[in-house]
Amino acid sequence: MTDTTPATKGTDTLTRLEQEGEIAADYLEGLLDIADLDGDIDMDVEADRAAVSIISDSTSRDLQKLVGRDGEVLEALQELTRLAVHRETGDRSRLMLDIAGFRARKREELAEIGAKAAEEVKGTGQPVKLDPMTPFERKVVHDAVAAAGLQSESEGEEPQRRVVVLPA
Repeated sequence: MTDTTPATKGTDTLTRLEQEGEIAADYLEGLLDIADLDGDIDMDVEADRAAVSIISDSTSRDLQKLVGRDGEVLEALQELTRLAVHRETGDRSRLMLDIAGFRARKREELAEIGAKAAEEVKGTGQPVKLDPMTPFERKVVHDAVAAAGLQSESEGEEPQRRVVVLPA
């Protein structure tokens, strides 16, 4: 009989997420070797998902190749890394990948966009529709709007799906 108390479930989840991070790190190290790029791998667990970052002490211009325009290459690498984890574990991964701090900077910008949109809605009482965003971007904006005390929803179909900030 196994112990399934909440504390044990939490430990099991943490262990599983750490394993995902290790599998992802191995996969990404191989990728860096193939591409002949320098970078260190940092692993963490954030918000119930594995978080893996590729960072570099040298100029991050080389790593920018792995970010691509507007993070397009980063998104593709994240999906490939998730597939590598899935192949090893058999479980779907929600792993987040960051390269050269791109997502961290993007998260700050998006939180500011969400806060400004919330302020505009509070001032005018009218809903505000934002530009189309990726699922990651929408999540950050939804969180910022909620922190400002308002609600938001996503509307439209990919790739034109966008956040709409609603009046109170």
